[in-house]
Amino acid sequence: MANIMDYMDWRGDLSFEADEFNEVDNLILAQLAYVDFEGIVTAEENAPAVPLKEASGQFWEKNDKDEILARVSMTKSAPFVMEKMAETKRFSNVKLRCYVNEIRDEEQFQFSAVCVELPDDSLYVAFRGTDNTITGWREDFNMGYLSETPGQLRAVEYLNRAVTDKKQRVRVGGHSKGGNFAVYASVKCDPQIQNQILNVYSNDGPGFRSDMVESTEYQRMLPKLHTILPESSIVGMLLEHQESFEVVKSSNSGIQQHDAMSWEVLGRSFVHVDQVAAQSLLLDETMKSWIYQLDEEERAQIVETAFDMIEKVGIRTVDDFYHSKWKKIQELMKETSKLSPERQKLFSRALKLLWTEGNKAMKETVKQTVKRTVKQSPLKK
Repeated sequence: MANIMDYMDWRGDLSFEADEFNEVDNLILAQLAYVDFEGIVTAEENAPAVPLKEASGQFWEKNDKDEILARVSMTKSAPFVMEKMAETKRFSNVKLRCYVNEIRDEEQFQFSAVCVELPDDSLYVAFRGTDNTITGWREDFNMGYLSETPGQLRAVEYLNRAVTDKKQRVRVGGHSKGGNFAVYASVKCDPQIQNQILNVYSNDGPGFRSDMVESTEYQRMLPKLHTILPESSIVGMLLEHQESFEVVKSSNSGIQQHDAMSWEVLGRSFVHVDQVAAQSLLLDETMKSWIYQLDEEERAQIVETAFDMIEKVGIRTVDDFYHSKWKKIQELMKETSKLSPERQKLFSRALKLLWTEGNKAMKETVKQTVKRTVKQSPLKK
């Protein structure tokens, strides 16, 4: 099925003046946040912006396509999306500025963003989602018990600093955790910038704790929030949302639907479906029931223990984990036996709760399915 690359084949010859910004453009621009622009686009907000065509050329002078394709990450296609963009009339003249990329292991912090100046004089602020580092994944799990993460706070600071033109129309977006950052930054940024924001796009990004989505400041931005999920979303269903979803078809299945390249496109929009799949709702119900039976301290201990064990055996990236030999896996398993009795007991309780809630949700789903089937059956006694 057609995806964002096909969209650029079909409509890449149309300028933004001829065909205004749409939801597919949003996802394409969000992919730019996954590209490494180190040494190509400066972090200085007042520095001259770099044309995308020039940035793409410099990137491919420094990087090998085969090496990128060999990576495990779902986001490895982003540089190829950029390359395609540079060949189109629609995107070749966009300009990039204010690129930052920061990873701090000790603070469990991974943050990257880039500003995209569009030919229609608007600005798209793109936040990167979870990258290939274990630190990045750890911050995702920290969202389950922290009221705010270092990355979210950095996103607010970045947005306030990056919007230098106080009359410019602004769109904010990101994929995966980048979508969460986009929403958080838009909710918490300066009121002047909030007034400039047209739309905020969370492309399969996780939600927030209930106190965040129920806050006055979140409710104020709610009309501008757009959450786009693939039909079997897993990441985007995590934590709490209040905004309505736009659900799109994906050519992949399960967790692979998180890959933005799998989202189906027709014309100038995604191929939409009525609702997320039953398995996503089941997982969402299971995870929420499980998490809410653990207090914040217990959630923190589980995340800290799991990632400390991963780091102790020398796993620093998703590629490290994927390519780990059996010996490394054995080392990881041995680390669980070194836990204190209290931590071992907590792990055991957490796993038992997860199993119990999963079974409970599954039974309820089967029960509701049977009820609907009987109700719709044309057979009468």
